[in-house]
Amino acid sequence: MESDVDMSALTDGAPVCLIVRAHPLHESLNGTLGAHLRARAEARGWQVLVRDLYASDFAPALTAAERASYQSGTFDQTGVAAEAAELARAEILILVFPTWWFGFPAVLKGWFDRVWAPGVAFDHAPGHGAIRPRLARLRHVLAVTTLGSPWWVDWLALHRPLPRILRRAVVGLCAPRARCRTLSLYQAEVVDGARVARFLARIDRALSAVR
Repeated sequence: MESDVDMSALTDGAPVCLIVRAHPLHESLNGTLGAHLRARAEARGWQVLVRDLYASDFAPALTAAERASYQSGTFDQTGVAAEAAELARAEILILVFPTWWFGFPAVLKGWFDRVWAPGVAFDHAPGHGAIRPRLARLRHVLAVTTLGSPWWVDWLALHRPLPRILRRAVVGLCAPRARCRTLSLYQAEVVDGARVARFLARIDRALSAVR
């Protein structure tokens, strides 16, 4: 499965919401969170695109042709044209993924490497200066992630590396006007139903704040 909404069916009416899922097991807690997010996004009347990186066999490694064209002025989008078109249309981006080793799963990191590329997410500046953002349509980014560690390791020991990188080094550079928020479910390997319910309520509140 690639994106299960036809891009040609999108209109200029309701906001376009791109949900990117990055977990190898569909019947997982992460899968449950993704299904909940999709249902809530559709209930709000958004035009929802779903990109399941594992189900679509997305190849995370930047290709030789892509790297060779990175500074050429015309990035080779041949292998990621569909993903690039989805990102360019998105006004709301929802990322659903596990945090592994306090970073993105390889397939999601590869999606950033290959899709958030020159001519799509940013433009190069002359003389290798600061990049110029292109994602002017993108106004909300919500990352929903699960972690095996307790909250204090992420917050106190490591100072939340993943949310900082996402907000400052990715979204902040390519979509500086977008509001970026991360919701983290800690100790997800031993989570019970009550805590999942509370986390789903947090997701609902986050989505209701999107205007």
